Amino acid sequence: MSTTETHTPPAPVEPKGEKRMSLFERYLTLWVALCMVFGVAVGRLFSGFTHAVRGLEFGEGSQINVPIAVLIWLMIVPMMMKIDFAALRGVSRKPKGLGVTLFVNWLVKPFGMFALGWLFFQGLFLPLIGEELARQYTAGVVILAAAPCTAMVFVWSYLTDGDPAYTLVQVAVNDLIMLVLFAPIVGLLVGVAGLAVPFNVILLSVGVFIVVPLVVGVLLRVSLVRARGKEWFEKSFLPRFQPVAVAALLATLVFIFAFQADNILGNPLHVALIAVPILIQVYFNSGLTYGLMWLLRVPHSIAAPGALIGASNFFELAVATAIALYGPESGAALATVVGVLVEVPVMLSVCAACNRTKGWFDRPDFAAV
Repeated sequence: MSTTETHTPPAPVEPKGEKRMSLFERYLTLWVALCMVFGVAVGRLFSGFTHAVRGLEFGEGSQINVPIAVLIWLMIVPMMMKIDFAALRGVSRKPKGLGVTLFVNWLVKPFGMFALGWLFFQGLFLPLIGEELARQYTAGVVILAAAPCTAMVFVWSYLTDGDPAYTLVQVAVNDLIMLVLFAPIVGLLVGVAGLAVPFNVILLSVGVFIVVPLVVGVLLRVSLVRARGKEWFEKSFLPRFQPVAVAALLATLVFIFAFQADNILGNPLHVALIAVPILIQVYFNSGLTYGLMWLLRVPHSIAAPGALIGASNFFELAVATAIALYGPESGAALATVVGVLVEVPVMLSVCAACNRTKGWFDRPDFAAV
C-alpha cells in the first residue's frame, strides 16, 4: 500500500515593508507651503479681519496672541501626553548616547546657530536685509535652535530603526532641561544680537507654552492610565488627538502667514536667505552628533535618533516664543516659520544618510554605551 505524504509548505516570509510616515508628516513641507499661500492671501484680501485677530492678546502689550496660544496648546498638550517620564529611570543604563545628545543640544546648537545668524544676517546678507531685520532674523533662528524637537523625533527614530525607549528618554530629559535653560539661553543670545529682551516675556512664554502644556499633559496621562490602562491610553485615546493637533498646526501657520503677509510679499528673497543658516545648522549638528556617537561606540539604534534630535527643532514652541517676544508680524516670527518650511525634507535626507551608513556601527564593540 502506498502512502502519500502531505507536506505543509512553510509560511511565506513577508518582506520587510518600507517604513513610512503618515500622509501629513510626509508632505508637511507641502502643507506649510499651502498655508503660506492661503495665509498671505487672507492677510492681503482681508486686512481688517487680520488686524482685529492680531490685536487679541492676553493683556495689553503681552504680545501673546489669544487664538495662536489656544491653537499651540492644542498642538503641544497631545505631545506632552505621549511622554512617559517614568522612562527617566533608565537614563543611567546608557549614559553615553544621552550625554552626546545633551552636549550638542545645549552647548553647541544654540551658540552655533547664533554664530551662523551673526555671520549671515549681520554680515554677508546685511546689505540685502538691513540692520533691523538682521537682528530680528538672528533672534528668530536662535529661538528656533534653543528648542530641541519633541514630537517629530519619534517619527525620525522610527524611520531609522531607533530604540524607541531610549528615544523617549532623550525627549523627556530635553523637555525637563528646557524648563530651566530655554529662557536664559534665549535671553543671553538675543540680547547679544542687539534686540531688547523683556525677560519677563520669555518667562511668561516658558510658563504658557511649556509649563502649562507639560503639567496638563502629565496629569491627563497619569489619571487616564490609572483609570483605563496604558494600552487604552496609547492606542485608543491618544490617536483621537492627532487630527486636532494637525488642524491646530495648519491653522496656526495660516494665522502667522496672514500676519506676515506684507513682510513676505515685500521681501520674498528673505525666506531663501533665512533658510541658509538653518540648513547649515541641521547638517552640521546631525553630523557632529552622529560622528561623536561613532567615536564613543554607541549603537546605531541610539546614534541615529540622537543625531536627528540634535538637528531638529521644537518649532511650535519657537514660533510661539518669537510671537510673544516681538509680535506675529515680526521678522523673528518669520524666521521660525521658515524653520518649519525646510525641516521635513532636510530631516528626511538626514534619515536617509543614517540608514545608508548603518554598516559603520555593525561591530561587536558597539554594544555597550
